Amino acid sequence: MWLIARRSFSESWGRLTATLLAALFSIALIGGTVQFSLRAEDAVSGGDASEFFRADVVVQGGSVDPDDARALPNGEVRLQEMAGEPGVAAIAGDIVLPVIAAGAGGNTIIAPAGARTLLRPWIAEPTLNPYRLEAGRAPTADNEVALMRHLADAGSLKPGDTIAVGLPRQTRQMTVVGIVTVQGSGVVAVGGLLLATPETMRKEAGLADGAWHSVWVKAAPGVAAEHLRDTLQRSIGESTATVRTAKDVRDTQASSLAAQGLEISGGIGMLTGVSVFVGLFVVANTFGGLIRQRTRRLAMLSAIGATPEQLKALIRLEALALGLVASTCGALLGYPVADALIRMFAHDGFDVSAAEAPALWLTVPLSIIGGVLVTQIAVFRAARRAARIAPMQALRESSSERRERPRLRILAGSLILLSSFIYYGPVPAVLNDSPPGLQRTQAITALIGFGSMVVACALAVFGPLLVRPVGGLIGLIGQLLGGESGRLARATITRNPRRVSAAASSLMLAVALATTALLIVVSANTRFEQAANEVMLAEHAVSTSDKTPDGLRPLPRDITARIEQAPGVTRASALTTTKVKLVAPPPRAYQEGEPVLPLYLKVTGADPAALPQVLRLPGNLPALAPGEIALPSVTMRAQQLTVGQGIVVRGAHGDVPLTIAGTYHDPTHVFADGALVADATMRQLDSNAGAQVVLVSGGTAAAIMEKIAGVPGATVLHRTSYVDKAAAAITEGSTVMYGFVGMTLLLALFGMTTTISMSVSERRREFGLLGAVGATARQLRAIIPWEAATVVTLGTLLGLGIAVGTVALIHAATGSSYIRLNAPWWLYASVAGAAALVTLITSALPARRATTVSILEATQAE
Repeated sequence: MWLIARRSFSESWGRLTATLLAALFSIALIGGTVQFSLRAEDAVSGGDASEFFRADVVVQGGSVDPDDARALPNGEVRLQEMAGEPGVAAIAGDIVLPVIAAGAGGNTIIAPAGARTLLRPWIAEPTLNPYRLEAGRAPTADNEVALMRHLADAGSLKPGDTIAVGLPRQTRQMTVVGIVTVQGSGVVAVGGLLLATPETMRKEAGLADGAWHSVWVKAAPGVAAEHLRDTLQRSIGESTATVRTAKDVRDTQASSLAAQGLEISGGIGMLTGVSVFVGLFVVANTFGGLIRQRTRRLAMLSAIGATPEQLKALIRLEALALGLVASTCGALLGYPVADALIRMFAHDGFDVSAAEAPALWLTVPLSIIGGVLVTQIAVFRAARRAARIAPMQALRESSSERRERPRLRILAGSLILLSSFIYYGPVPAVLNDSPPGLQRTQAITALIGFGSMVVACALAVFGPLLVRPVGGLIGLIGQLLGGESGRLARATITRNPRRVSAAASSLMLAVALATTALLIVVSANTRFEQAANEVMLAEHAVSTSDKTPDGLRPLPRDITARIEQAPGVTRASALTTTKVKLVAPPPRAYQEGEPVLPLYLKVTGADPAALPQVLRLPGNLPALAPGEIALPSVTMRAQQLTVGQGIVVRGAHGDVPLTIAGTYHDPTHVFADGALVADATMRQLDSNAGAQVVLVSGGTAAAIMEKIAGVPGATVLHRTSYVDKAAAAITEGSTVMYGFVGMTLLLALFGMTTTISMSVSERRREFGLLGAVGATARQLRAIIPWEAATVVTLGTLLGLGIAVGTVALIHAATGSSYIRLNAPWWLYASVAGAAALVTLITSALPARRATTVSILEATQAE
């Protein structure tokens, strides 16, 4: 069998090329996702390096949120309080400020693996200094910084270059004087670090001399870190500072990044599942066409004594050879696919480019194993069909089919259809057990999407049963309009429903993917535009063009004064943001019996006098006084809060008591989706909060742009453009999702074109014999458009049905106004027109070749 398979493989290389390419592209997509996952894991594990590796104890001012590994200390601690304590060998002060770094051209330098960029002081104490200079020197002047290697590489910076550092109050141009690593790594667990002088840090943080956010402590020889921790905690007092061992801090940071990496890998795994599904679909269809083309040869093998098991083994051996070639090439092609994924994730604020590419010895075997498994699973049904070919079929045309068994097909399709409830079934549970929000919508969308893929499989099984009525109707129209060629087309379509169904199934998958993505994008964009016009009264918005892991890059707060100087500007209001934690009353569980999770609110600060002139938020929203907060109505209901009730939230500077003064709703989910306070209250919560956007009434875009020219990345947008950009920034993974859909759609389209081309080419014998009995080339060529019309009609209707049903189910389950069926009619017409155009173009060339076959070639064709 191996010798026969090898000969068959070599002789059928031209016909196998299409199948090989389909498998190659599928495996490349799978291999690219595997490589990205390995690089993401390396980026996260590379973050295990910690700036605390030389310290034994860390004394953090005030308190630190135990539920948030990224939380910063909310108080101050003085260095002299630790000096002279028993067991202390050395101490060093630390200050942490979240910043935005921009390299040449004002492009944001993103910290690796979704972490943040922080400004910290250079540690002069040698026994505690974790930074190793790889180039340059330590900072000594107010405008000097040293960078960690990843930030330097990502921004293409070297000592002597200038970097823009976006601080909460202002943007400063600083000179890079050194490149450092920690424990041989270019990043640490908390992200990327910029290191300035202690004096610069205290000035930017607004701290007095001797005050620090944290103090690093080195234990004396023979003193255990746990013992020193307890000693310092008793000496300082629990209400003043939080004392932890450095190991505890390192473990918390590493576990947080590991959890984030696991979440990213889960998302990638889900998208990889889609690519595997499409790959299986494509390879199975192309192999099915290959079996139909070789019916006579397989029947002849059966006639000379080959057993069904040997025929199965023949097909599997061919699939093995094809899988090995496709997997090896696909593994290499997976590298550019992985690079594309890295760029898309970096656009969404999760940069893993600093991680090393996985070695060939690891990725190639994984891709080969995955490719072989995909091809073997895909040819399972084709091998069974080959084993059932009777010897008498060697005397028939290659395109003839055995008698269809509709009951068995209906039973199989119904079972597959029922299995879709494996994914549809949990949707009500997710709906009832999860709080409203983006995460619940994403989870429900994923479940319904996978369920719709199973429905697509069921419709592919039902396909041959649908071909006869649809093809019969189109063939009847062709007979009325085209005469004899129409009659021949009708007979061809209805006699070979599987062949037509295979092409229609591939088209159905492509149409379903494209239409679902288009419906969601059009619906969301339409809703965002409506919401922007409803809420935003200001004509312009000043924002940045770059993303960070937390959304759009913040602006320095002094930018508002610059904008107000632009001619024609009547009002400029900055919206600052920070994150707070609800402390009292304690958060409520979403469902009784569920665990209580911490509740974090993204609070927006605004000038109460200017807010009504730039935003119109529906609800009962009075002018907020200092110490007051307004909450969205959905939060009020979920937490059973009332207007006038007092709450306590924990911000960057500790616990702050507030009074609920009103409720509102932000339909854009962009401006004030979590909570709203006055500027004076925001200073209590976080004096270093950055401005996410400045809303501007009056003036022109050119005049405003002239005033903000010195701010890196700042741009002036119209209201609709800003809402679209801000919404894209807070919708995590949108670029990746669209990229995956695009790559998978290309794979599905390639499979469709391959299947259609093979289905036309396999009838060379049939067309030659028709020509021998008097059919003209024109009549033969006229058959193809009518068959293509059947493929387009069936594939487009089924694909549109899946897409419309998927979006309708998502809207019904989530109730989201951003995902609904409100697309214009021309979108459906455009999809149908594109499907028809692709199908006709795909079938034109093989049809021309097939209709020029001579009678001698026809008798030799398989």
